[in-house]
Amino acid sequence: MKVLVAMSGGVDSSVAAARAVEAGHEVVGVHLALSRHRATLREGSRGCCTVEDAMDARRVADRLGIPFYVWDFSERFAQTVVRDFVDEYAAGRTPNPCLRCNEEIKFAALLDRALALGFDAVATGHYADVVDGPDGLELHRAAAGPKDQSYVLGVLTPEQLAHAYFPLGAAASKDDVRAEAAERGFVTATKPDSYDICFIPDGDTRGYLAERLDLAAGDIVDAEGVVVGAHDGALAFTVGQRRGLNLTVPAADGRPRFVLELRPSNGQVVVGPREALAVTGLAGSRWSALGRLEDALEVQVRAHAHPVGCRVRFEGDEVVIELAEPVEGVASGQSAVLYAGTRVLGQVTIDRTFLTARVGVDA
Repeated sequence: MKVLVAMSGGVDSSVAAARAVEAGHEVVGVHLALSRHRATLREGSRGCCTVEDAMDARRVADRLGIPFYVWDFSERFAQTVVRDFVDEYAAGRTPNPCLRCNEEIKFAALLDRALALGFDAVATGHYADVVDGPDGLELHRAAAGPKDQSYVLGVLTPEQLAHAYFPLGAAASKDDVRAEAAERGFVTATKPDSYDICFIPDGDTRGYLAERLDLAAGDIVDAEGVVVGAHDGALAFTVGQRRGLNLTVPAADGRPRFVLELRPSNGQVVVGPREALAVTGLAGSRWSALGRLEDALEVQVRAHAHPVGCRVRFEGDEVVIELAEPVEGVASGQSAVLYAGTRVLGQVTIDRTFLTARVGVDA
């Protein structure tokens, strides 16, 4: 099989490339340049895709003896991932740029180019597994549970999954992957993981948005509409946020309050007690499927959240998900990824949350 490996310059994609070579595939490495103004050096675990990362990927490719290229996807990345990120915040939603990057870049733009050049598959360092099931290929959670990244791959289509290759799916742990990289002499063996949004390497999301959006001042109100504070930019808040609210009117019961809702239309931030964050239903009209969504047994609403039991139904164009137990801090714009056991059935971008008449899902 002819495989194009997306090499970020990190340890996971390095080992993924090595395993693809070891499996006997014809392998070519490619580093994606996602910014026209890339930083030269990484800053610890912040960001990725720097010039240093590209050089590290090249060193690994040279050690493996495989061809290596740098492809410029900066314009597509800016038009899809970055623009979506800013537009979603402007609408008072909370986007997931890593999920959008997989959807728009790695398994759309990159895969399209790879197939046009005669490659059979695109490989990445994601911790996920592709299984040949009774009705075709299935996407499953990785063996290394704590490192499982199937959540951010929930946007894949069956056609994209047919050309996806995840060599780390069976890896027992990240420690094992690092040990393997060290044994192979890769410079990436001890490189820290990237946790921040790659195009905001300093981690200052508020500052980034302030340069691109009008973060107008407004009121912080409670659920009854009583003003309890002021802010200088509602779009920089997220649902579930507790710190940095600067409230001037304490709660009557003295308990902390959390962001419950953002209202871009009037600039208000709504706060309330923690229990008001709990929802038992989710719904959205933007969805993708790798199986029958109605067969889902569990749903996961964040990359490292615990899955909860659910029941799924369609109401017109909308997918409605009833939860078996309350979930806190769910915001519109997040993705709800649906599972049947370890299998990923698809995802729904959340448009609204609600409380059902009861908590619990029939078996």
